[in-house]
Amino acid sequence: MVETTDIEKKSLEAHVELCAERYNALENRLDHVNAKISSLSDVIREVHDMVQRMSEKRTDQLIGWGVGLIGALSATVIYLVTHYVFK
Repeated sequence: MVETTDIEKKSLEAHVELCAERYNALENRLDHVNAKISSLSDVIREVHDMVQRMSEKRTDQLIGWGVGLIGALSATVIYLVTHYVFK
């Protein structure tokens, strides 16, 4: 906490002026903190979007592998049926 000066104790006008300067400095600090929070919010949003895109890409990859595996197994079954059952 800011201590009052001797001038403030003797003069109300000096007190008011110093308080105004203190409040301006405090307001500037709050604006600076608000700007940092806004930039952090933007970064968090970008990271969230990136994770979501990676998740969708991974899901598409797993579906592709599943379709390929099912296709390979189906081709193997058809080959075995045609060569051993219909021969």
